[in-house]
Amino acid sequence: MPWATPAILILALAGLCGSALAQYNEEEDLAWLQYYLRQSRASAYNYVPYYEEESPAYAYSYPSATDSEPEPEPEPQQATPWRCPQECDCPPNFSSAMYCDTRNLRYLPFVPSRMKYVYFQNNLITSIQEGAFDNATELEWLALHNNQIGSEKMGRKVFGKLQRLERLYMNNNNLTRLPSPLPRSLRELHLSYNHISKVPPNALEGLENLTALYLSHNFIFEMGASLKGLSSLILADLSYNNLRRVPEGLPASLEQLYLEYNYINAIPDDYFQVSPRLLYVRMSHNSLTNQGLSSNTFNSSSILELDLSYNRLQKIPRVNTNLENLYLQGNQINEFSISSFCSVVDVMNYSRLQVLRLDGNAIKRNAVPPDAPLCLRRATVIEI
Repeated sequence: MPWATPAILILALAGLCGSALAQYNEEEDLAWLQYYLRQSRASAYNYVPYYEEESPAYAYSYPSATDSEPEPEPEPQQATPWRCPQECDCPPNFSSAMYCDTRNLRYLPFVPSRMKYVYFQNNLITSIQEGAFDNATELEWLALHNNQIGSEKMGRKVFGKLQRLERLYMNNNNLTRLPSPLPRSLRELHLSYNHISKVPPNALEGLENLTALYLSHNFIFEMGASLKGLSSLILADLSYNNLRRVPEGLPASLEQLYLEYNYINAIPDDYFQVSPRLLYVRMSHNSLTNQGLSSNTFNSSSILELDLSYNRLQKIPRVNTNLENLYLQGNQINEFSISSFCSVVDVMNYSRLQVLRLDGNAIKRNAVPPDAPLCLRRATVIEI
């Protein structure tokens, strides 16, 4: 039941495409990117906090390869550094990109050496042979998502010579482990919707330029300290896995951490303090209890949005006064403790909280203390 008049709150995070546009300034690259964004059927990512009627916080959309019978494979062409494979499109006005997506391909065509952007998504590719990209050392974008590629059918060093590769898309395949080794130039790694169960400590070693890691919808039960050395990491999406512990040693650069839909039941004291830039933390649909949290676990001055909905909390955890959005619906909370938000309540000390969700708990409307309006004076939405 709303305590104050609800206000529409929209927090729009930078999406995949927006982030990419900001990093390409050359006329040719920008033209390619704009063309691709209009034509491509690649997956769309929407990281927008949205909780109306308990809709998912974000949605993925992955176009599938068509089910029609594939055409017979053409005769192999002579591999020349300039020729475009007949299975693909290489528009003459944009000589650095090759489009081979959504064509029922079961193999990787030859990639000319001049290519920077190559798109193989939405096909039926099952393997990547050793040396498949040895000729294409200028590659910056490589899209292999929505195929049937398995780890056992990949050459061990297929990406080894791609020292300019910045974005690798292999989401929605049949991978059981992370590709390795990966080029140090990599900035985005997309591996969601695979069958990965473990991330070894050295699996991401040397990726100092990596800013975004997408590993959601896998079967990962152990991360260890594999994120610790990623000194440029901004976004880590580990949601929809089998994690029972939080990853060890978060990078200081991290701004967005997504751990929802796991089995985490505890968080170490001062866990988030090592990431002073952390803004968004989502840990809904886990097994968190108050016994598994210390009094300062979430008392981080940088966090603006904290999602702890659908856990096993019985009390409101203490949060920092800088927090703006707190989601606690679907827990077992039975009391409203104003000290969770304000250690001192007066004219000069108050919480910056704007949205508070407590619906779906055992707490009652009349449990709100009389000094709550003074502490939560900036709140526009409080659901109990």
